[in-house]
Amino acid sequence: MRKISSGSPAPLGATLHSNGVNFAVFSQHATKVELVLFEHSGLETRIPLPERTNDVWHGFVEGIRGGQHYGYRVHGPYRPNEGHRFNPSKFLLDPYARAHTSRAEPSNSALGHFPPSAPEPNPQDSSDSVPRSVVVGAAYDWAGDTLPKIPLEKTVIYETHVKGFTLRHLGVPPQIRGTFAGMCHPVAIEHLLSLGVTSVELLPVQAHVNDNRLRDIGLSNYWGYNTIGFFAPEPSYSSDPSPEGQIREFKNMVRSLHAAGLEVILDVVYNHTGEGNHLGPTLSFRGFDNAAYYRLNPADLSHYEDVTGTGNTLDVRHPRVLQLICDSLRYWATEMHVDGFRFDLATALGRDENGFAQGAAFFDIILQDPVLSGLKLIAEPWDLGAFGYQVGGFPHPWCEWNGKYRDNIRSFWRGDPDLVDNLASRVAGSSDIYSASRRGPTASVNFITSHDGFTLTDLVSYNTKHNLSNGEENRDGDSNNHSWNCGVEGPTSNPKILALRRKQRRNFIATLMLSQGVPMLLEGDEFGRTKAGNNNTYCQDNELNWLNWSPLEEEKSFKLFVSRMVRFRLSHPVFLRRRFFSGRPPGSNSAADIVWFSHTGVEMTVGDWHDPKRRSIGMLLNGDFAPEPDDSFLILFYSGDTDTEFILPGGEGVLWQKMLDTANEESFIEDEPPIPCGFPSRIYSRSLQVFRLLCGSSNAAQMSVCPQPSMIEDVPTTNLNLNKSVAPTL
Repeated sequence: MRKISSGSPAPLGATLHSNGVNFAVFSQHATKVELVLFEHSGLETRIPLPERTNDVWHGFVEGIRGGQHYGYRVHGPYRPNEGHRFNPSKFLLDPYARAHTSRAEPSNSALGHFPPSAPEPNPQDSSDSVPRSVVVGAAYDWAGDTLPKIPLEKTVIYETHVKGFTLRHLGVPPQIRGTFAGMCHPVAIEHLLSLGVTSVELLPVQAHVNDNRLRDIGLSNYWGYNTIGFFAPEPSYSSDPSPEGQIREFKNMVRSLHAAGLEVILDVVYNHTGEGNHLGPTLSFRGFDNAAYYRLNPADLSHYEDVTGTGNTLDVRHPRVLQLICDSLRYWATEMHVDGFRFDLATALGRDENGFAQGAAFFDIILQDPVLSGLKLIAEPWDLGAFGYQVGGFPHPWCEWNGKYRDNIRSFWRGDPDLVDNLASRVAGSSDIYSASRRGPTASVNFITSHDGFTLTDLVSYNTKHNLSNGEENRDGDSNNHSWNCGVEGPTSNPKILALRRKQRRNFIATLMLSQGVPMLLEGDEFGRTKAGNNNTYCQDNELNWLNWSPLEEEKSFKLFVSRMVRFRLSHPVFLRRRFFSGRPPGSNSAADIVWFSHTGVEMTVGDWHDPKRRSIGMLLNGDFAPEPDDSFLILFYSGDTDTEFILPGGEGVLWQKMLDTANEESFIEDEPPIPCGFPSRIYSRSLQVFRLLCGSSNAAQMSVCPQPSMIEDVPTTNLNLNKSVAPTL
């Protein structure tokens, strides 16, 4: 018989001491909480927790060591119409468990009532279909691990999946492919370093549920946005199956990535849990206190308010739910040494009684926390509830996935009309979105592709989604992708279409790296990854999601282009601003930090900005106003479908050196002679060019008074065709 005493209500979870373990769990409405201990024989020992303090049930059990398997059974009313779903026949995971014995694969025995029409609780015991929580210690030698602490403006994010990144990589030993250990294998790290990225953003690595519906049709919850353990690593991502080994392997991964200078950002899911809707399994939170953990429908407390599309929404209005989230974040930051978080459907976390609010309790708690406020905090700024699209609506110090950037840049390069003004706003840092909240360009996480949607190759290869393999008759996934197949849907051997697709990929990457803000790349885009047109592969634990590394050799030139663009960006402070451009007041002759030019080589007029047929724009970034002294650059964007010319702007003596032309397969220019202002640069259809100011003033006021070509003497004119006329409309 285990000896139990009152113990302590804090901290929550199972806390290992030299002489035993303190257990503490929250339940506001329970009538009894039983701690379940598993003996070596597999038999349960049930021990009622003896004390209740501020709705925390607690007790100290002597003689327990690390590695002890445990869980809970919670008693209370089963009255769904009042929001209560207590059922002691359901074995429950500790919400604060640091490790689980296995991945959660619940069977029907875990359902609160079965069949669904049953009015009474399901009496089946669920202990055989629910993982067990494990008591673990905190000892680990971090060996001087230091967080890289890369400034936001110098951050380049690489979004990837722990399993899919290395599962098919032949350079990784078979026994660790698709695991935390594989993620930090030298060949994996070398690939990341060769790209020049600074931060690795991992799709959910917290323990999650593989739900019945997907298993029944032969699929799996691959992405992992179905969390059940906010403190526990996903067991299936560890090559070491032991609970202690899971934690140790995760820490080894973080330490190795840090040693290589790479940050680790976790994609976290605190908006809902893997217990699903009112018909879903009872695995943890629902069984501990359904009415406290979840937002219930006021009109019918047996159902949930679902602003996440997953069946339930955690109720961040409850102080214990807020505590759970913040305790979890601090754990991963302090104990696991991660550098930041990307919050899935983060609008749900900022919802109070009246809807989304910048002053919601969650944001206030994060802001005042000395640990969390200093990390990288990235919001997916939308959910599925009313007024859920909140791009630009988050407070300091949050960054946001800029969905408007994604859509505007995709549409511009597709050739859609009337988008030059949107393009300008996005590449300049989206001040129209973020200045109202007194944040700068680094509030914008710019991306063209992410796990959710087309890959870069599919973006230029498909007009429509092809999601039949998901088992939902192609109804799932976004139908508005702003994509263009370049003339043929899907794979083709047509060399012209393939060349156009490669050029469009270069346009997207170049635009991303030349934009103010924080760029994010999607895994595999650097070597032509395709998902066969499926834009919602959340359920595909197969070759659609596992990176195929075999095209890397044939895509070597594109991977080199991506890495050169990343390094070009990071080597020039003019692209790394923390403050928005101020431009120049109308009519002023003072220098400006940014100037916009039409194809005629003069500044854009009001009429130019409102011309729906316009497909080109020039952006001058004045290096004199960069965060550190830098060159000045002229970037020409052109999405028209015929070749044309762009008059290069500048004052007397200005010379421009072309550095990049996405119309060329090699793209980066090495030896082309400089071009004087007033001369045209031929720009091919759907392409981007970058020029460096070689000599002369970058004072924008002088850029508008460039002499005509006939007035310029003693300048190189090799390869300049001065007889071609400028296209009248771009």
